[in-house]
This record gives sequence, structure tokens and C-alpha cells, in this order.
Amino acid sequence: MNIWEEAFIRKAQYNSRRHFLKKCTSGLGALAMGSLMGCGNNSGAKQVAGSILDKKASHFAPKAKSVIFLHMPGGPSHLELFDFKPTLQKLNGQDTPKSLIEGKEFAFLKGTPKFLGPQANFGQFGQSGAYVSDYMPEFSKVVDEVSFLKAMHTNEFNHAPAQLFMHTGSPRLGKPSIGAWSVYGLGSENEDLPGYVVLTSGGGAISAGKSAWGSGFLPTIYQGVQCRSEGDPVLFLSNPKSIDSHLRKKSIDAINKINEIEFKESNDPEILTRISQYELAFRMQTSVPETMNINDEPEYIHQMYGTNPGKASFANNCLLARRLVEKGVRFVQLFDNRWDTHGVGAGNGVGEGMRRSCKTIDQPIAALLRDLKQRGLLDDTLVVWGGEFGRTPMMESRTGEGFDGRDHHLEAFTMWMAGAGVKKGHIHGATDEIGYYGIEGRTHVHDLQATILERLGFDHEKLTYEFQGRDFRLTDVHGKVINEVLT
Repeated sequence: MNIWEEAFIRKAQYNSRRHFLKKCTSGLGALAMGSLMGCGNNSGAKQVAGSILDKKASHFAPKAKSVIFLHMPGGPSHLELFDFKPTLQKLNGQDTPKSLIEGKEFAFLKGTPKFLGPQANFGQFGQSGAYVSDYMPEFSKVVDEVSFLKAMHTNEFNHAPAQLFMHTGSPRLGKPSIGAWSVYGLGSENEDLPGYVVLTSGGGAISAGKSAWGSGFLPTIYQGVQCRSEGDPVLFLSNPKSIDSHLRKKSIDAINKINEIEFKESNDPEILTRISQYELAFRMQTSVPETMNINDEPEYIHQMYGTNPGKASFANNCLLARRLVEKGVRFVQLFDNRWDTHGVGAGNGVGEGMRRSCKTIDQPIAALLRDLKQRGLLDDTLVVWGGEFGRTPMMESRTGEGFDGRDHHLEAFTMWMAGAGVKKGHIHGATDEIGYYGIEGRTHVHDLQATILERLGFDHEKLTYEFQGRDFRLTDVHGKVINEVLT
């Protein structure tokens, strides 16, 4: 018997009923047991069996209809913005005690670093008396609209895992983002627009990449749709030449008929997602260009935000965020990528470099809060601001030059929230005299995530999705709602 005859006989044996009954009966038993125990019940198929983005009921009455998350990738220094530390100024240039850094993990600090005093001047503003630096003069005028979280902390000290942790609850790839969870739980208010929109500025991709607004194991219809404030709002959304709207609709209908047949055969929920995405993309060809066109805004609005229509900018994105929530978009995420202030060169540190970055965001953020308030949208729109971690009180001298830079710091940083029943002019938490540790009201990234979901009407422990045999949630097995900042 040669090798070809042997292979033919072996293949025939594997395709026989005798082999199936002899070798596969234990597998059939496991399948039956899994079915009885509810494993692999394809909750995704049940979820998307209707119109996938239909508005859904929350666990309880929500305070927020929409969320605008202003994320500053790189980690802005709390010590130059909102956490005034006079003691740190007195320690400027002195060696850091070994007891403060022994056993700690840092991205780049080596040897015995020196303390770096605040590079900004601080004042107290509003009835709350909150400290705000001169880097943010316009924001200081609306400080009574926000609640500060002064003792935030995280588990990760490098950009990519820390950004994933902030937005997906896990430092590893593959988990759904908070925007995806929000749309999965609530659906969308507007069937002609995505429920989750992402706007970027500052240049370059963020370290975590598009996974920061991905859908993970949720159906892909829930992932963020990246729109642009320059050029076509969504790449490849426009019809090719010689293809009109009528022909495009006929082609989508034909494709979706095939998809429906395939779904009946396979019961794969991702096929229903594909159907919804085709239909949404067709509607977006009309709705997105109209919504993303800021030219029709009155001149006083452009002056308020400092916008420049037709250009890619954080100011344009803030105005677009207001327009999007006004149209019923559930979750709008802005990423402004310019905050990694290591001081590796002139203009890259927390001095002039950070002052320049703040000038880009200061006026638009203040305008966004004022604009939402004057339109009555701040009552049911939650605005969140922050980075993935903070910055060390010690100076980083990676290049030996010392351009007033600070290293990544996971133990303490500042974030703030506004609107949707968040307390106004409130300060929660405090750090020690140098801004190194949180000593009062410490709040974790999972606590922030639980609080955002609570404002949307969800118990974060009950908003789950079955995957690989168990229920997953955004906050994993952690997180407590920060009730101290809520009314």
C-alpha cells in the first residue's frame, strides 16, 4: 500500500458513521450539557433580532441621555492645572527621598530624581473656591459647573494599557469600550446617525489605537464611528462616480437579502450587525454631512468656541459634540492627542509645552459647557474630562537636559464631570502635600466607569454580556458609584 492509498483509506474512515459514533459521542454529550447549562446561548442573536439600535429601557430612570467624554491622551499634569501644591514649590530642585520611590514602578524615572515645583500660577475661582491655574483662564470662569475628582488613581502607568483601562475597563485588547456598552444598553435616539461617534485632534493616533472605541466581543454595530471635521466626515461614505442614491439603495437591499438568508442558516448575530451597518451607512450619506457641517452656525457661536470651519481642530470637535448630542447621539468621545509632557526637548514639558496645549482646549471647553447650558442640554448631558493617568511631582531628565518634564503617575490625578445631575462647584478627594498620593476620597477608574453608567440609568453590575461561557461587564468585578458627586 502506497502513501496515497493509505491517505484515501484514512479519509474514508474519518467520514464513516462508525467513526462518528465511536469517537464523537462524548463531544455530543458535552454539547448537550452546555445547552442545558445555558452556555453559548447566543445572547447576541437575541439582542439584535429586532432593529439593533432601537432605543432600549435602562435599569432605572437615567439622569443623562448622552455623554461627551473629553479625553486627553498622554496624561495632563494635575500639578499644573487643578491641584495646587505650595509645598512642592518649596521643594523644587531637591532630591526625592528614596522612601518615596522605592518599590514603585515608573516609565522613565531613574536614579534619584529631583522635585519639580508647579510651572503655573494658581488662583481660586467661583463660589466653590476651586484652584485653577493660569493655563486655563476661560475654564476658571465656568468652574462652578463641574465636580472635581482630585484623587483619581489607576492600575497602569504606560499609555496604551492605561488608555484601554480607562475606556474598556481592561488593560488588554478585546474588551468593549464604555461608549459601546452605553449604546448596547440604551440603543440610539436617532436612527440616522451612529449611536457612538469619535472625534480626534492633536495629530497622530493615540497609543491604544482604535481599540479605545472598539466594540470588543459586542456586535460591531456598537463600536465608535470615527468622524472628521476636515474633508469627508466619514471616509468612503460618499457614493462612487456614476453611482446614484437609487442604485446604491438597490444594491444594499440585494446584499441584505443574501445576508438574511445566511442568518437563517447560521444564526450568527454578526450577520444582523452587518445588515444594520449597511442600512445605517446608507442613511448616514444624508444625515452625517448635514450634522457635521458647522458653517450654518451663527457667527457668535464660532467666536465663542474659536472654531475654524473646514479645519481639523479641538474647537471644531467641541462644537460638533454639541451638535451631535443635540441630534440624539448617545456617546461622543473626543481624543486630543498632545499631552505627553516628558520634557524630552524644548517645548515638550509641563511649562511652555503644556501651556500651549491648554490654550488649544481652554476656550472650546468653556464654550461647550456654556453652550450646553444655554440650550438646556447640560441637564441631561454628562460631560467628562481627563487623561489616562497623572504626572509625577519629580522632574524627568531622560535626555539629561531637564526640560521641565514629568513622568507618568498612576497614584493620583484629577478628572472632572459636569451636567446630568452632577453636583456643581464640588470638590471630591484630595492628594498629599506634593500631589503624589490620594489621601481623601480616592476614586478608581472602575468607580468612574460605574458612575457614568449610573447617570445613564444602569446598575454597572447588571449591564452584562455573555461571552465564552460567562457574563462580562465593563467594570469586571470592581467599581463603586461615586455618590458623593451626585445629586
